[in-house]
Amino acid sequence: MTGMATRYLHLVRHGEASPDGSGLTERGRRQAVLLGERLRNAPFAAVHHGPLLRAEQTARLVGEQLENVPLRVSECAGDYVPYTPGRSELPEESADFYLRFLAGATEEERQRGPALARRALDAFTGPVDGEQDRHDLVVTHNFLIAWLVREAMHAPRWRWLGLNHCNASLTVIRYAPGRAASVVFANDMRHLPADLRWTGFPPEVHL
Repeated sequence: MTGMATRYLHLVRHGEASPDGSGLTERGRRQAVLLGERLRNAPFAAVHHGPLLRAEQTARLVGEQLENVPLRVSECAGDYVPYTPGRSELPEESADFYLRFLAGATEEERQRGPALARRALDAFTGPVDGEQDRHDLVVTHNFLIAWLVREAMHAPRWRWLGLNHCNASLTVIRYAPGRAASVVFANDMRHLPADLRWTGFPPEVHL
């Protein structure tokens, strides 16, 4: 009978993007290369990335620092709103803020996002079949990383809101058989020099 092994899910937000949100800036490209150098010896099964150019470029630059690791585009690693809460789910003191933040989402986006989020959970989380531990890298966007961290912590569905991740930061979640998921570390930027840290993060909470 086939056993189960531990999955290590490495989540990366894309590097700094140009103001129009398309491709990477020069700073973003440097961030991606430095991240790839940090991850050079990790035994990744694959690098998954969202379809938007900023995620694809980040994944390619990271992948150039790795050895023979395939790159795979995945729609469920894209940029979308994973869950839209109702007012009654939110803390009273922050409900107006979050509802304003989400107000621009169309009805189609409100339907499509949760479906993609469910697919992401199926594709990227949980222990894996077999006897050998597996390491997967997903180059994606802030919302999906927040959603997966929330899920790992068994937090309420609305709680992906307010979780922020910097460009090219690294978050790792461990899924061991018979145990709850554990966030090994989050928003780790140790591979970036000071001048490349905190991009993409709310300015009022820069450290």
